[in-house]
Amino acid sequence: MPINETWETTSAVSVGENSSLTPEQYRKKMQRRKEIQEQRVAQASTEKGLIIVHTGNGKGKTTAALGMVLRSLGHGYKVAIIQFIKGAWEPAEKNVLGIWQGDLLEFHALGEGFTWETQDRDRDIEKAAAAWQKALEYICNPNYKLILLDEINIALKLGYLKTEEVLTGLEQKPYNTHIILTGRGASQALIERADLVTEMTLVKHPFRDRGIKAQPGIEY
Repeated sequence: MPINETWETTSAVSVGENSSLTPEQYRKKMQRRKEIQEQRVAQASTEKGLIIVHTGNGKGKTTAALGMVLRSLGHGYKVAIIQFIKGAWEPAEKNVLGIWQGDLLEFHALGEGFTWETQDRDRDIEKAAAAWQKALEYICNPNYKLILLDEINIALKLGYLKTEEVLTGLEQKPYNTHIILTGRGASQALIERADLVTEMTLVKHPFRDRGIKAQPGIEY
């Protein structure tokens, strides 16, 4: 059985199945899983910069990306964040991350808010184009290890940017640079190009289902 299939099989054991095993059976089962995992790790020898996409209708796309930002900063890597849509907000994350700004972090909030608030498509297109040009400066700069293009998927979905233009720009990144693109509605072309794609699935939302407003510490 191929390693990946074996791993999926051994990982899909229910709690009930494990509880029915004797201590010796459980030990052997976990030992086999350990061997498979070690073999997988040994085979994964390639290291390269990733194209990462966070999409889907659920919450957490930007939040997950900011977790990677913090990890990179913790390693002493230089990071750039470009916000394409939510720029009119002053998120708490910006205040916290500000301790690194100018040293390891560059933060550019270049959007002017959500499209239903700006109500000016031409200006939205202009702002998105300016944000993309700023993003390209960092994408092409080998000193930056991680670049977060926040809500760029929305700009692409609304036609403010062309997918082909962005895909071409991504190819200009240095080999070891990671780029994260967030926002719902990621195009199939972008998903196919990416190395890592996570889709946040909406199951329940406090605003939609219960009329609970956005709150500090949760949404901003």
